[in-house]
Amino acid sequence: MGKLISRLAKRFFPQCRIKLLMVGLDASGKTTILYKMKLGEIVTTTPTIGFNVEAVEYKNKSFCVWDVGGQNKIRALWRHYFRDTLGLTFVVDSSDRERISEARNELHQILSDNELSNAALLVFANKQDLPNVMPTAEVADKLELYSLGQRRWSIQSCSAISGQGLYEGLDWLSNNISVKN
Repeated sequence: MGKLISRLAKRFFPQCRIKLLMVGLDASGKTTILYKMKLGEIVTTTPTIGFNVEAVEYKNKSFCVWDVGGQNKIRALWRHYFRDTLGLTFVVDSSDRERISEARNELHQILSDNELSNAALLVFANKQDLPNVMPTAEVADKLELYSLGQRRWSIQSCSAISGQGLYEGLDWLSNNISVKN
């Protein structure tokens, strides 16, 4: 299935050179982030059953962003999107204290896959515009990001609604992804 997805991406998005995979638990804001980066505006979204894929141009780079649904039943399919991924964006709802350990478990599960061994990891600590959210340092601690050893990673506070922090995250990815020519 991974080979099929890669072929489809090359056929429909030939200009994309950098594959980014965006995953996270359901309702974390992945699709809102994708369309805020792509269109610069908020679009009405519904829970993603399957995936959305969009080309996002940023600073003379072409990212092919795969936003994959995060419902519990869909997460087993995430591995089919790992092939050729240069950047992994993991989105966390910073206000969801009840499911942060579930997010940590899912993150560490996918990071253990060899297909993602060279992918740079960006964590978006989303929904920072809401009251009583976990600050970025707390999200990093609860996700156990400091235990990742040699992996290139960063955490960025953001608000998908306002766009705050999204382009800083893309800047970090731009500087930390090695593109094969």
